[in-house]
Amino acid sequence: MLSAWAGSLVPVFSDTTVSGAEHLSRAATSGCVLAANHTSFFDPVLLIGTLHRLGLRPAVLATAGLWRVPLLSRALTREGYVPVYRGSRRAGDALRHAAEALAGGRSVLIYPEGGLPRHRTSHDRPPARLKTGVVRLALSMGAPVIPIGHAGARRVASGSRAKQLAGWVTAPVRRPRVHVHIGPALRLDASDRPLDALEVALGVTWSRAVHGLRGGRPCEDPVPDDQR
Repeated sequence: MLSAWAGSLVPVFSDTTVSGAEHLSRAATSGCVLAANHTSFFDPVLLIGTLHRLGLRPAVLATAGLWRVPLLSRALTREGYVPVYRGSRRAGDALRHAAEALAGGRSVLIYPEGGLPRHRTSHDRPPARLKTGVVRLALSMGAPVIPIGHAGARRVASGSRAKQLAGWVTAPVRRPRVHVHIGPALRLDASDRPLDALEVALGVTWSRAVHGLRGGRPCEDPVPDDQR
């Protein structure tokens, strides 16, 4: 239900284009970790909705505070989403539940930066340093990681609370352009600085999303060694 709902909202609040969708073919047949940059409160709608429109319904790691919202908590649980209790003794539960989803053949969407950027402008900035949880999850399950970069989401809503509210209200009229670029799957290697490798891949994927947002055609992604 939530995925379909988000899918219907994406074209209402934005003019979203996608490139690299062919890289999701692996995620459709086996569990993958989908690692995306995090820029605004529009991100969950954007990514869940876009993936739904591409035929994929991943389990999503989301802040546990959402489970305190009446009715929404039931919907989140029904969709198999995973609450993240940051800074508490239950923080490790998220990775355990995510691993269970992967073991069941379901893909998992995670924001490895661990939170939203603090700057208030509507401009996009490169992804921040990543937390280690995404790498630990992928390595423990032997799951490939698909980096997803997007640009333009801050044009929907960013800044102070008042500006964000105004952004949400006016977005259906403005329909700001947003671009999502999906990169090729990575097989992380514990012996080869896997976090650095993922940071580079996510940075490249985000750069291609920025290029696509500006009207350019994203460069062709290299074919990973394990797909040649």
